[in-house]
Amino acid sequence: MMVAGIGSRKGVTAGDVRAAIETALEAHGLTMTALSALATGEIKRDEPAIFLAARDLDLPVLVISDAALQSVSSGTVSRSDASQAQAGTPSVSEASALAAAGKGANLLGPRIVLGPVTCAIAISGDAP
Repeated sequence: MMVAGIGSRKGVTAGDVRAAIETALEAHGLTMTALSALATGEIKRDEPAIFLAARDLDLPVLVISDAALQSVSSGTVSRSDASQAQAGTPSVSEASALAAAGKGANLLGPRIVLGPVTCAIAISGDAP
């Protein structure tokens, strides 16, 4: 399973979200068809752009609880003071990707930041 974790400022557009996903995938030599889902933290549950982008991409959005984000936070490689203060994790995008991809998941690299959106790609521990 490959998951794109999404973090963002408030009021982003679906185009902003999609551009960040595309940029992150491109950085790893991947295409959109590699993704199984998008994931984000509970703090972004009411951010419509994430859900609109997912609908456009025909992907589910997994909303990750604060507790689940915190449980994988030691596996994040980026640090945002704002993310830590607001969501309790150093990186919403990295932690949500890791939590959604499941036990043994790994980040393909640090999150990418594209304007107001961050995106991190994680792959499940049982993936080939």
